[in-house]
Amino acid sequence: MTIKKPLVIEQPKLGQLIHELRTGAGLTQEQFATHLGVTYSTVNRWENGRSKLSPLAMQKIENLLQEMGKQGQKLLIKYLPTQPDENN
Repeated sequence: MTIKKPLVIEQPKLGQLIHELRTGAGLTQEQFATHLGVTYSTVNRWENGRSKLSPLAMQKIENLLQEMGKQGQKLLIKYLPTQPDENN
């Protein structure tokens, strides 16, 4: 069994990634928050770099990026250009 390492992205890149992910999906901060099961103010704090994501929230973000296919991969490459090899 392989344990997948969570994404590690530093602020402010994380806030930019979340903003671009959310707007690329055509969602408001409120809609995005509902989709993730958090509050609007939490998403706002993430995007503005005033709060860090919990591991569970980061996992949900990563799942959304994977669901987006090529668009999600482009965002990962943009904000995390040196992704670790999944076989390590």
